[in-house]
Amino acid sequence: MTFRYPSEACHSFFKSKRIFDFTSAILPSIVKPMNFRHIAFGLCFLAATSVCNAAEDYPAEKEQSLFGRYASNAQELVVRALTFVGVNYRRGGESPETGFDCSGLVRHVFRESLGLILPRTSRDISRVGETVQRDELQPGDLVFFNTLRRGFSHVGIYLGEHRFVHAPASGGEVRVEDMRQSYWTKRFNGARRIAAAEPESAAN
Repeated sequence: MTFRYPSEACHSFFKSKRIFDFTSAILPSIVKPMNFRHIAFGLCFLAATSVCNAAEDYPAEKEQSLFGRYASNAQELVVRALTFVGVNYRRGGESPETGFDCSGLVRHVFRESLGLILPRTSRDISRVGETVQRDELQPGDLVFFNTLRRGFSHVGIYLGEHRFVHAPASGGEVRVEDMRQSYWTKRFNGARRIAAAEPESAAN
């Protein structure tokens, strides 16, 4: 699925604010300790600009509503997900009070941000939404990995600039990782886009 600029005003805004320069500067340092308000602020702009920079032919009558929904949803997802960085991993956990496992984090973020109720396991979540190629990833997409010698056994939320946030494993905590690391590159299973969905479509 592709999107074009909903208006010249949108394009001019992001261009005049030098958002592309801003996000290029903020994301390489996201794995370092820093104020999460700054991270969230940067990712808000990333989600919007990544969508604004996507291209080409989509029906004009649907363009603005889809663009608006996707951009808004992606921003909400990445900002909320980043607020949980540092929360302890807990198998079966689905709340910041008790801790998260990988699918529990994703389910919590999507439920609280968008009102979408996703399946409980990462494998079942991988069947929701639409397939996205790795070179077409946008903030808010879900990325899947084989970490338990079975496909789609791990899931995280893509942030942009090759990075994703996830709840890793027992003894760990929610953190941001770079997908270009060999461990993740070898285990990447695919990606899905759910952020543009209506609540009822994800629940079905």
